[in-house]
Amino acid sequence: MEARAFDDPAVESVFAGYSEPVRSRLLALRELILDTADETDGVGRVEETLKWGQPSYLTPQTRSGSTIRMDAVQDVPGGYALYFICNTNLVETFREIYPTDFRYGGNRVIRLNVSEPIAEAPLRHCIALALTYHKRKRLR
Repeated sequence: MEARAFDDPAVESVFAGYSEPVRSRLLALRELILDTADETDGVGRVEETLKWGQPSYLTPQTRSGSTIRMDAVQDVPGGYALYFICNTNLVETFREIYPTDFRYGGNRVIRLNVSEPIAEAPLRHCIALALTYHKRKRLR
């Protein structure tokens, strides 16, 4: 499957600035986020933008989700991460459901490394939970 084109040249430029193999992994995460959004009811269009210089994914049309950001981890060779808003309970929820699938950082980070395979199904579920966070809160 061919990678999706970038709508924002600034986001594309940030991806181009990552070194390999981190860039390949971050591009795979990008596709996973966009695919998961397409497959998850109620998410709608995902906007790809930069927040704090990091590729970020928002649900402005439906406001169903909490922002997901990604970046290389500069002080960890081969490290990269997904970042979530710290005043949500998302990472706490991920820890409860997937205690051994990921390394977590505080209440806002899933840490990954190019030397390890991606646990795709659990990661897809975590992304879907983030993309529907506000929608689920409204249903309570």
